Amino acid sequence: MIPAADDPQTRTALTGYQAGALRWLVGGVIAVVLGVLLAAAAATIVRDSGQPLPLAGLLVVCLVLVGSVAAAAGAGALLRSHRWLRALRTVPWQTGVLRIAGPAVLSFEPEGYDELDPTADPVRLRLESTAVWRTRAVQQLHDAVVRAAPVGPREWVLTADGVPTVYGARAVRHH
Repeated sequence: MIPAADDPQTRTALTGYQAGALRWLVGGVIAVVLGVLLAAAAATIVRDSGQPLPLAGLLVVCLVLVGSVAAAAGAGALLRSHRWLRALRTVPWQTGVLRIAGPAVLSFEPEGYDELDPTADPVRLRLESTAVWRTRAVQQLHDAVVRAAPVGPREWVLTADGVPTVYGARAVRHH
């Protein structure tokens, strides 16, 4: 058994995921800092000139609020990538076909899966990301051979050859 983390493509895909997480984190921090600087500048201008700055307060609130959300999303994705890497050091990739049943609704059929066997079940997954671009990127993998690995009790990671990142998905319970 070769752990998935030992695969060079896995390291590249995780590095791509981490780079995206860092962009969100750094972008969010920059937005918050700009919001604070704008607030300080606006307060100084109002104090010195006595003239209020239209929309400055709204812009400050938007920068700080959106920046905080982006920084939190980036930090969460960065922590998730470290958790995934730790798990991928202990499990191998499983190769199989990815079927798309709808937006963010996936079915992973591991190698050797026989759809005519009534006892065989594919791994039913729901994409974790709600970003439209990530959902569309995964939808383009319909009927493609992908690599998947469990990284938690109900969490899986997916990637494929030529894909510069990994995608997280949650296993859904059978109906």
